Amino acid sequence: MADAVTDNKEVKMEKVAGPWKEAWRGFRKSKVAVVGMGIVIFFILLAIFGPLFTPQGINEQNLSQRLLPPSASNWMGTDDFGRDILSRIVYGARISLWVGFLAVIASVVVGSILGILAGYYGKWVDTIISRIFDIMLAFPSILLAIAVVAVLGPSLRNALIAIAIINVPNFGRLIRSKVLSIKEDEYIMSAKAIGMKDNRILFSHILPNSMAPVIVQGTLAIATAIIEAAALGFLGLGAQAPSPEWGKMLADSRSYLTNAPWTMIFPGIAIMLTVLGFNLMGDGLRDALDPRMKS
Repeated sequence: MADAVTDNKEVKMEKVAGPWKEAWRGFRKSKVAVVGMGIVIFFILLAIFGPLFTPQGINEQNLSQRLLPPSASNWMGTDDFGRDILSRIVYGARISLWVGFLAVIASVVVGSILGILAGYYGKWVDTIISRIFDIMLAFPSILLAIAVVAVLGPSLRNALIAIAIINVPNFGRLIRSKVLSIKEDEYIMSAKAIGMKDNRILFSHILPNSMAPVIVQGTLAIATAIIEAAALGFLGLGAQAPSPEWGKMLADSRSYLTNAPWTMIFPGIAIMLTVLGFNLMGDGLRDALDPRMKS
């Protein structure tokens, strides 16, 4: 009898657990995803609190100590201006994460609005929006970003705008496909039958039920945005000197690859680890949120 009561309690608890709690339970089962989340949290904390503990200012120059190898006083060595590389990498985490998050948030908002309109209303609205997406996706993403920055002018802000623009079609098409499958469901038809307005249907029913793939894609897109920001900075189209952006640090260190390789190695490792963390976490979220991935 006691066992039956216990089983009933466990069944009730499973029923009470919502889809997000179930997804979190599935996410925690993936050790690789948890490691990725740990890496991401580490860099977020580094960006927030790291500058409080850096040994030097990001632009504090000491030409008598230029290109020094890693040591007890400079854990990652110094660059060609005698600036502490560790301090610049810590501050650079703020820039890279800021660009990644803001660019993805902007592209999610714009792409979601366009995708919802295209999928829900269809007809000529869908045709126009879909053709715009097709044209944008016809260009390599980095080439389109370079074109946007070339028009707006090289700067970190314009690089952020360019990265947001090139990611809009990805989220727009994702939301559109999800809306096309949801809008024919019975609860949507019932909402229309009782006279519910379109904007309420879109933002109260369709959008919340379309967010799972957007969260997964958004996590992976942050990693891509960080790489694209670094690429634009490396080409001189993103952050400008003396900004400690990781891509710009790589570009400034090209001439010292043979005699001072640490000036490129440590910014490269920072980019690699951050992107790896978001990719691992995104894969874990996909497995947890996608019903097709569950056994």
